[in-house]
This record gives sequence, C-alpha cells and structure tokens, in this order.
Amino acid sequence: MKEKWLNVSFRYGAVVVIIGVLAFFSSTLPYFWTYDNLMDILGSIAIVTFVAIGVTLSLIVDGFDLSVGATVSLTTVVSASLMVWYEQPVAVVIIVSLVVGALVGLLNSLLIIKLRIPDLLATLAIMYIVSGIHKTYAQGYTIYNHMQFPDGSKAPGEISPAFLLLGQGKWLGIPISVILLLLAVAAVHVFLTYTKHGRQMYVTGGNEEAARLSGIRVKKVRTLAYVASGVFAAIAGILYASRVGSGQIDAGSPLLMEAVAAVFVGFSVFGAGKPNVIGTFIGAVLIGVLVNGLTMMNVQYFAHDIVKGVVLVLALAVTFYVLNRRRT
Repeated sequence: MKEKWLNVSFRYGAVVVIIGVLAFFSSTLPYFWTYDNLMDILGSIAIVTFVAIGVTLSLIVDGFDLSVGATVSLTTVVSASLMVWYEQPVAVVIIVSLVVGALVGLLNSLLIIKLRIPDLLATLAIMYIVSGIHKTYAQGYTIYNHMQFPDGSKAPGEISPAFLLLGQGKWLGIPISVILLLLAVAAVHVFLTYTKHGRQMYVTGGNEEAARLSGIRVKKVRTLAYVASGVFAAIAGILYASRVGSGQIDAGSPLLMEAVAAVFVGFSVFGAGKPNVIGTFIGAVLIGVLVNGLTMMNVQYFAHDIVKGVVLVLALAVTFYVLNRRRT
C-alpha cells in the first residue's frame, strides 16, 4: 500500500498540488478564479517558461545551461537598441535577436564539446561573459524610446507598436505571448516524443557512449541542444522587451532560478522522472499560480522564494525517493 501511494504521488502529485492551490486561492480570494487573472498568470509565466524549455533541452542531453538568463538580458537590450538606436524593422530585430541567442548556444557547445570543459563551468563562464557584454553594449543604461545619451543627444527611434503586440497584445482575448508559449510547448513535446532526433537526445543524455556506438552523432545532438537553448532564451528576451516596452539590463538574471525550479518540479509530473517539456510547463504554472495567489494575499515578495523552495524540495524529494526505490 505504501509503495502504491508513493507511485501515485510520484505520477500525479504536481497536478494534485496545482488543483489544491487553485482551490485554496479560489475560495479565499474572490477575484482569483477569473478569466482575466488566469490569463495574467499564463502571461506572467510565458517568458520564464521559454527559458525553462531551453534548460530542459540542455538537461535532456545530460548538460546544464546556466547562461540562459544572461542570454535573455543580452537579447532584450539588443532587440530594444535595434529599434531605438538604429530604427530597424521588427523582422530584422527578431531575426538578429534569434541569431544572437543561437551564437551564444554555439559558443557554449564549442567549449563543452570541443574543449571538453564541464557543462556547468563552461556555461557559467559564458554567463559572466554575456552578462558583461550586454552591460557594456548598453553602457549600463536601460534602453527606452528617444532615450538621452551622455553627450546630450537623443536616440532617433522608439519601440515599434507591432513589436509591443508580442508581449502586450491579445488575440480573441488570449495574450499573444500565451499563444506562442502553447505552440512552442506542443511543438517541442511532439519533437521530443515522436521524432527520431528527439529520441536521440534522450538516448544521448542517458548514455553518451552507448549512443555513439549505436551510430548517433552525439556531438551534433549536443550542439543542437545548446543552440536550441540559446534560441529559446532569445525568444524570452524578445518577449521581455516587448512586455515592458524597453531594454532593461540584467532583465534575465532572476529568470534562471525560476526556470530551473520549473524544470525540476516537472521531473515528477506524470511520473516522468526525467526532463520533459510538459512537466516543465506544469511546473511553471504551479510556480506562477503560487506567486500570483501570494501577491493577491499581500504576502511580501521576499517571502515568495521560501514557498518556491519548499515546493521544489517536496517535488524533488518524492521524485528521487521513488526513482531510488525503483533502482534498488
């Protein structure tokens, strides 16, 4: 009976917790269970979930990308500066930002695969480098419409209204960022579950040597995983700039830990026991619901991290306890 309850909690614990949290906040907060508030929750987690998808992909190949937060910061200021400083069209802004994210991922893979630097150390170094680059590029300033430069001149451009629609606009009452998120989650889930290349990523992460001997091009798979991680972080940076209407330095710094928490909570969703994009999305929803509810209850913001940490500990405790029981 104990084993049965452990397996049930392992498979459905995160979902049950979300339902319980929703029920608690709905009964205590009259405006919590409203369409607008639920859309606000999904809109608030869209950016961090894109970052978490990138972290998920790196974890699947037995890596860990610590540079995603810095990549968000870099692409946020790059996208804003292209419009405010150089008056570039939205299409150019998006393409350049995505290329920047891909280049960061490519640099990570170069250090990890070619130079054989451990993932954590390589991406930590890139995190510091990219963080310094984006601050130097922005000269330590937030980039906003017609901003004033130190020499007294003003920037000629402004954030395009079409660009702002990505983070602030709605379609049929649903935030466009939420629609993009749901499409991304569905696409990545299909890729990882039903395509050869997705399964190769899991095989590579499970046993790299066995994957190599079976004919999988392990280096290529790991490279593509880190490039994809950088691209998803770049999408998050684009959405961040669009949502706030400016390019803020260090915008992505707090997103790394939020994304990592969502990914590891997702380990326990439906008994996966491994990185998976559906679990990551559900983990992000759980954290978003908690933050939203606590904010509406006027709980001080600095106490939110305590709640997030407790949820993460509980999810990891159940996940790894059950996994270790299965192995033994």
